[in-house]
Amino acid sequence: MMRNIGEAAAESGVSAKMIRYYESIGLVAPALRTAANYRCYDDTAIQSLRFVASGRLLGFSLEEIGRLLSLWRDRERASAEVKRIALDHIAELDRRIRSLAEMKQALEDLASACHGDDRPDCPIMDRLAGRKRQAPERGVRPAAGRRRHRSGRRPASRPRPAGRAIAGPADRHAIPAA
Repeated sequence: MMRNIGEAAAESGVSAKMIRYYESIGLVAPALRTAANYRCYDDTAIQSLRFVASGRLLGFSLEEIGRLLSLWRDRERASAEVKRIALDHIAELDRRIRSLAEMKQALEDLASACHGDDRPDCPIMDRLAGRKRQAPERGVRPAAGRRRHRSGRRPASRPRPAGRAIAGPADRHAIPAA
């Protein structure tokens, strides 16, 4: 039974636009044409499109899917090559998972360092702008010029108790000015 591109798309789970794209790059065979030059697809073409859709859902690249399609069509294939492609893909997925976990941890650290209040200071924004903030040493507070009241206004100047040091720019634990 022959189907037009819309029916092939519905049956395979691949959009008509992607079917045309896969044909243009040679991933799937060009569609048969009617006398009026409309694309039409047989059962074999639908199976190939389903194969591509399944491969994409598993995260295979188009190049990997092309190799897998060639192996799928070759009834004399050795499964060792298929397994090698799958194991290589698993290794790539593991690399991506590690990278995503590192990104997640970095964002969690930044989010926990952000006060999330009315203050304009935000380590998330600093990091996105390329400025790294160093956390002050425990017990050392930032200089008075960096603190703000919830209202956004700077607090009134107050005398400091004798013997209490304020972190300055030379202090390696000081928070750099934005």
